[in-house]
Amino acid sequence: MKNVLLIIAMTFLSATTFAQEKNKKMTMEVDGVCGMCKVRIEKAALGVKGVKYALWDIPSHQLSLIIDERKTDPMKIKTALVAVGHDTKELKATEEAYNKVMPCCKYRDDEVVKSHEN
Repeated sequence: MKNVLLIIAMTFLSATTFAQEKNKKMTMEVDGVCGMCKVRIEKAALGVKGVKYALWDIPSHQLSLIIDERKTDPMKIKTALVAVGHDTKELKATEEAYNKVMPCCKYRDDEVVKSHEN
């Protein structure tokens, strides 16, 4: 009986370990318009425990990540991003957080967005 319980426990443990990847690549869309946004977004993402790599592309708004799924998940990263004032598809920054970004980073303002297109 003891051996059966040990085998069941080991099977469960190995299944749990294999279900999570140590280095998973993923992307997500994050709103922003300029180089200052890029720095802020990447810094916020890298500040989340388990994020090993973060690179935000200004034209496409895509944040490329390498994460350790054993330590973090996409929602934790998105929460960190909205905390510094940047919207994601699932979460929106509060007005308070958004208002803290520099005037040139106001991606919700059509005039600011147009000024960065030139």
